[in-house]
Amino acid sequence: MGNYDTIKIQEELFKRQDEKYRDFQGGLIPGKTSEVMIGVRTPELRKLAKEICKSGQYQDFFTDLPHKYFDEDQLHAFIISEIKDYDSCMEELIKFLPYVDNWATCDQMSPKVFKKNKADLLKHVKEWIKSDHTYTVRFGIGMLMEHFLDDEYDEKYPKMVAGVKSDEYYVNMMIAWYFATALAKQYDSILPYIEGKKLEDWTHNKAIQKAIESYRITPEQKEYLRTLKVKTAKGGKSK
Repeated sequence: MGNYDTIKIQEELFKRQDEKYRDFQGGLIPGKTSEVMIGVRTPELRKLAKEICKSGQYQDFFTDLPHKYFDEDQLHAFIISEIKDYDSCMEELIKFLPYVDNWATCDQMSPKVFKKNKADLLKHVKEWIKSDHTYTVRFGIGMLMEHFLDDEYDEKYPKMVAGVKSDEYYVNMMIAWYFATALAKQYDSILPYIEGKKLEDWTHNKAIQKAIESYRITPEQKEYLRTLKVKTAKGGKSK
């Protein structure tokens, strides 16, 4: 289909537009109004991303940043997730991360090739969580949660996450999500962080709430976790 530059990408996206879905989405992504949303459903975006990635003709689109539409950011993230060469994938990800400005694009970007390159991935994660960019930090914590809570788990990883201090709602929510998931997978190792109140009060309580909602936490564990909630001032800090 030739080179996928921005004009061609936008044409392809508008062919797949669902206006009702666009209007619905407008209320889900903070900072994104229907004016910057085309309204392409995620399965369609993933399908298009695979086609574009297979063609290899996406460099013009990738370099035309920032994108105008939320759907373009989503497509960009999904194309990166499909790149099979690790070095190329990481290179494109690093270029794109500074332009990620919402939780959806951040959380749905998950390169498949990372599963086979965890040693190098970890080096980047350590840099990402030190970033001053909200969604770079969130992405880094998300990668620790996705790839380093099972066989590759090490007690130094939750320590890294607990060391992240931020006033950003979307960073603190990811920290809470990480610890809730970690409780489900590495309960005995993670529990001291909750018992010792190693997290900020709001994040601490949110982690407990999310853990209690998990089917992977036993009823007995849930009952105990409820006793560890702390009294706190109203809510976390949001942008």
